[in-house]
Parts: sequence; C-alpha cells; structure tokens
Amino acid sequence: MLFLLFELDGDRYALDAAGIVEVLARVPTKSIPGAPAWIAGVFERHGELVPVIDVPQLALGRAARKLRSTRLVIVRYGTVDTGHHQARDNSSREPVHMLGLIVERATQTRRIECEQFAESGVATPHARWLGPVASDATGLVQWVEVQQMLDDNVKALLFPQTPQQPQHAHR
Repeated sequence: MLFLLFELDGDRYALDAAGIVEVLARVPTKSIPGAPAWIAGVFERHGELVPVIDVPQLALGRAARKLRSTRLVIVRYGTVDTGHHQARDNSSREPVHMLGLIVERATQTRRIECEQFAESGVATPHARWLGPVASDATGLVQWVEVQQMLDDNVKALLFPQTPQQPQHAHR
C-alpha cells in the first residue's frame, strides 16, 4: 500500500494514499466559534464547504506550525472502501464527505505492506485513530486511521444530517 508520511514532533505517521483526494498547500480557513480547538475551521473547495482538522492540535495540543512542508490533505471521510468503488445502495451507510487534515512535514510517500504493521501494544482510547505501527529503514511509522478520527458528536457537528439553509429575516 502507498502512504503519505508526515511528522508530529519527530515521530512519523502514515495516511493511506487510497483515501486521499488531494494534497494542497495550507489554505486559510474560516474558524467555527464554539467548535473544539483542533477543528481549524472550514474552507471552500469546488463550491463545497470542507471542515478541516488541525492534526497537531488534536494530537499534541498545539496548532500546526507554518512550515513549507505543512500541507492540507483532503481525504474521503465516511463509508469508504479503499481501492474499490462501493455500490451506494445500502441506505444505512453514512455518505462520504470531504475532510481536510492539516499535517506537518508531509514530504514523502512510502510503500508499506499491511503485513508489516502490528499493534503498538498501547491502548489509546482517546486517540482511536492511532493505528498499528510498522518499522522500516528509517524507524517506526504509525498508521493514522482517518475513519476513526471523529466521534459521533463531532461527526454531527461537522456533517449535519440535513443541510442547514441560512435563514434570513426579511421584515
């Protein structure tokens, strides 16, 4: 499998490239007052608002640094089948949304076979998105499971079930 690698304070992490739609330079976001600090806001992509997660803020409690290698990675979030298109005839599945992830030092890709990953042996109930770990010539790399990043409350905040129409008072 192909992964996009990034770093959090010197530790390496991997995003499955099959779930990545686009990698952009960091773009300005519109903040969302009242949202958790790690929600950087939203930005417009092809006429659609895309919520953005600041991964260093989520993982380390600090905002992403403005480095040349800081990227906005657009990923598919929701019911996805990496590498294969799914039929959408199952109405119980949640729709696929676009989600932006701000990551630092996203400068390389690497092929790592699934079999190389093993559980870390450390339970992370508050960071379920931290997946198994693999070792390569450069050291350890941990798989980030994007589909585990948001709990139900945050999903409801970022992806409301029914589109909210702005209500303007005309008197």
